[in-house]
Amino acid sequence: MTPAVSIVALAQPKIAYLSILPVLVMLGGAVAILAASSLLRRRVDATTTTVMAVMTTLAALSLSLVQWFDVANHGAHVSIDSAVVEDGFSSLVAILVTCAAFLSALVADGWMRREQATGPEFQALMLLSSSGAMIMAEANDLIVVFLGLEILSIALYVLAAMNARRAESGEAALKYFVLGAFSSAVFLYGVALVYGATGSTNLPQIADYLARNVLLHNGLLLAGMALLLVGFGFKVAAVPFHLWTPDVYQGSPSPATGFMAAVAKAGGFAALLRVFVSSFGTLRTDWQPAVWVLAAITLLLGAVVALAQRDIKRMLAYSSINHAGFVLLGLQVASARGVEGSLYYLFVYTFMVIGSFAVVTVIGGPGDSRHDLDRYRGLASRRPWLAGSLGILLMAQAGIPFTTGFLAKLEVISASVGGRSTALAVIAMVSAAIAAFFYLRVILLMYSPPAVSGAPAPGSDPVGTSPSGPDGSAETPEAAGEVAPTLTLLAEGPDELESSPLGGTTATAIALCVAVTVLFGVWPAPLVNLAHQATLLFR
Repeated sequence: MTPAVSIVALAQPKIAYLSILPVLVMLGGAVAILAASSLLRRRVDATTTTVMAVMTTLAALSLSLVQWFDVANHGAHVSIDSAVVEDGFSSLVAILVTCAAFLSALVADGWMRREQATGPEFQALMLLSSSGAMIMAEANDLIVVFLGLEILSIALYVLAAMNARRAESGEAALKYFVLGAFSSAVFLYGVALVYGATGSTNLPQIADYLARNVLLHNGLLLAGMALLLVGFGFKVAAVPFHLWTPDVYQGSPSPATGFMAAVAKAGGFAALLRVFVSSFGTLRTDWQPAVWVLAAITLLLGAVVALAQRDIKRMLAYSSINHAGFVLLGLQVASARGVEGSLYYLFVYTFMVIGSFAVVTVIGGPGDSRHDLDRYRGLASRRPWLAGSLGILLMAQAGIPFTTGFLAKLEVISASVGGRSTALAVIAMVSAAIAAFFYLRVILLMYSPPAVSGAPAPGSDPVGTSPSGPDGSAETPEAAGEVAPTLTLLAEGPDELESSPLGGTTATAIALCVAVTVLFGVWPAPLVNLAHQATLLFR
């Protein structure tokens, strides 16, 4: 007699589509752009792809705001078999990422027109990378964190190589890819060790296991946590995992660099804060010293090495390393106030860095290779609007009062002092003072008189005279058959005449970044309350 076979119904995970709808919109927008370019007979121009990317980001931003109000009214909840969490933290990061993608799409439009890069790839890759950062923010499982990390990173590798006319762009992408693949392997090995020590990759289950059990031999878990920290450290450009940053920032297209600086940090720090503060909070005494050291050397090296840079993109690369050190202050404290300070810092930094690289994109000119600091000498006399905008954004990054950067630094330093990490707070203030020098140096260059070619050296004779005539009288160059040198402004040479005009989309992005930086620097309450509410709703 044949034994009866029992049929077990598959358990369908509960899917709350609102939790993942902003991500689905970003992915759908990227697919729509690629489909339109593939299926339509006529070539899809830059205007069409930019409009589609902007509409996608605005739709995702609207849904992220809806998600925020849903969490505020009904509280946080998980979905997809507890793999995704919808809370205030993930909603705020989604708002941040969609804003960054919107601004980057506007900046990229002008760059694509100038470089005649009319394909849809740039905008589609930005949307895909943004979706990866949003997945990292709402991930409730280490496997989902890794999935978001790879979606974020692979798109960035290609974006770094988008300028096919520059050998430096391909070199930057290759360096980023090789080191990024290595860091992903390290991160995944850390996930495996954590699973071996706790029996789960789900973040709440890991936290519950550590709260209920005392590990007598926790070497496996500590090794896993260390490898996770290394993997995250690469993505956020923390020292000593920063070595890719200056070369990649310098070689990548400037719009891609600004996007990378904002979104990669947002996604990396979002996952880092959630994993270590939420899941490994009971072991904070084990990992806080390591984060303390990381933050200290990141703050100091980023500020000190930036002083020696003559390329503005490399300078901003080390500046971003210094900013990563400030965000690490909030993680090191491992408190609600620390998370709040880090969130606020990430939010305002997004607008500062994208606006700065938008100006750099314009000044870089055709070929996107004119980034020596001497190009900025006398910029205020030639393009006062650009100089004023960059000056405001650099002052915000330096932490000048009445800008968002001042309150961001104050928040994380205050949290560090409140968490009894006074020495680290002092190091942060010293690094801020050092960093102010190279920011103000660029501002002084922009507002200094343009350099003059052929001008006499101090103490020399005026141009056109020479005391060496045979009779002792002054002999003019014309009398000696010479031609008097012509005074020319270096800043108005042929290269400057070839600089790209300021397009409407790029000007809009710069104006929005400056407006947010100034408005919420003078009136900080809305953004501070937003970060505070996100921390209260942090699961």
